[in-house]
Amino acid sequence: MQRLHARYPFLAAARESVATEAVDLATVVEQDRAVVDRARQRVITALEDGTVGEPAHEPRVELLSYPVARVLVSLVGERVLVRKYARGEAATAYDRFTADMADTTELKSVSSTGLELPELLAEFNLQDEIRETPAGDGYRIDVGTYLPLAEDMWEDEWRLVNRPLDSGEVPVDEDELLALLREAIRGRIEDGLPFEVPETIASALEDDADEIRAILADLDLTQDIDTVVPDLFPPCMKALLDQVQKGEHLPHHSRFAITAFLTSIGMSTDEIVDLYRVNSSFGEEMTRYQTDHIRGDSSPTEYSAPACSTMQSYGDCVNKDDLCERIPHPMAYYEKRLEEAEDEELEDWREDEQPASGD
Repeated sequence: MQRLHARYPFLAAARESVATEAVDLATVVEQDRAVVDRARQRVITALEDGTVGEPAHEPRVELLSYPVARVLVSLVGERVLVRKYARGEAATAYDRFTADMADTTELKSVSSTGLELPELLAEFNLQDEIRETPAGDGYRIDVGTYLPLAEDMWEDEWRLVNRPLDSGEVPVDEDELLALLREAIRGRIEDGLPFEVPETIASALEDDADEIRAILADLDLTQDIDTVVPDLFPPCMKALLDQVQKGEHLPHHSRFAITAFLTSIGMSTDEIVDLYRVNSSFGEEMTRYQTDHIRGDSSPTEYSAPACSTMQSYGDCVNKDDLCERIPHPMAYYEKRLEEAEDEELEDWREDEQPASGD
């Protein structure tokens, strides 16, 4: 089993390597604790940190932990776990292949451990749809290829309306191309999850799956909340809600964050659309479409609010308090505040007249 396959287990060649070795997954999960432990770590770290953590020293353990991790995700079966696991794997792959492509030292062995851009394009059959510009200063992507790759990229710059379009092609620079390839990897990893797990394998992994379920519950990503009390919101969401009420323009990632948070705590599309009406650039049709897309009504995925680490990376993490230091997710913060106030008589914001913009 090659180190390249261990570093990039989503590759078709990596799957073929496992098949060639005639690995019996049932035997692995029953007898190879190192593989199972690394698989569990992949999933938990994806949940908590957005990557799959440090690789195992032994390539065999690292490679086999990938299919076992997919089994664990399938056993838990929560859609939010599927999304976060796939994003964690894709983020780790992105860190690795960007490092490979930036490393031009003589010590690097591309043939054994590295992945270069032509190989990555060929892996996803994109070599004909993505072409380097004649001047060598960027790339052009067929629009039909660009749209699905950029579908989950919520920043304004990824929207097709903000891109020059020429002869059915979208120009991107190298960094943007690599980000789109990360999305291709995420899509492949997410595809087919969750799947039905044979009972012999499921029983051997039940304790590990239970540990993941417990962590997922602690993160409060799957809790059903139907209470809107802005005074208990995490500081980041309070700040974003205040900007919405004042009619201020929000960057796309900020708008996504507050909208996803509000859908997760029980607000309807109509209620969220009404919040945005105070904005001078308000467009009801687009706002309704985006909100329905986030809640999963017009898309196959129900999106959760971004984790604290993502909020930090976009500069949306503001006014942190003591609880923020101990909580990894805005939903977990809100759930904790609701628990602390359970003996109080909370007044749902929707039951009262919402404050006017700027009040």
